[in-house]
Amino acid sequence: MSDLETMPGHLIRRLQQISVARFTSRMTEAGIDLTAVQYAALLTLRDHPGLDQQTLAGMIAYDRVTIGGVIDRLVQKGLVDREVSPADRRARVLMLSDQGRNVLDAASPWVDKVQDDLICHLTAEERDIFLTILQKTTQAGNEMSRAPLRRTVKA
Repeated sequence: MSDLETMPGHLIRRLQQISVARFTSRMTEAGIDLTAVQYAALLTLRDHPGLDQQTLAGMIAYDRVTIGGVIDRLVQKGLVDREVSPADRRARVLMLSDQGRNVLDAASPWVDKVQDDLICHLTAEERDIFLTILQKTTQAGNEMSRAPLRRTVKA
C-alpha cells in the first residue's frame, strides 16, 4: 500500500483537515469565535454540569494535558465558569455560563451544517454505512489513542 490515496491513515488525516476547515469556515460565517474542541467541551458541560477538567477531557477524548488551555480560553471568553467543588474544596468544577449556553445555542445549527457539508455527497444509505464504519473503527481503536474516550462521569 504505497499509494497515499489508498492509505486509510492518510485519508483519515485529510478528512480531519477538511472537517476542521469546514468548522472554522462555518463559525466564521456565523460570526462565532469557537473551535470544534471548544464546542465539544461546551456541549458536554451543558449535558454534564459540574465536571472537573480531567473528566471533561475523557468525555470528549481530548488530551488531559492540553485541556487546561481550552478551558482557560473558554473561561476568558466568559463561556465557562470555574467553581470550587462542593465535594472537595481543593478541586474546581466547570459550569456552562449563561453566555456559554447562548453561544452553544447559536453555534449548534452551524455545526449541523458542518456535518452535512462533510457527507452531503453521499446517499442516505452511504451515510448510514459511513457512520457505522466510522463508529466501529473509532470504538475499536479507542484504547490506542493518546486521549481515549471515557463515557462515564466520575461518581
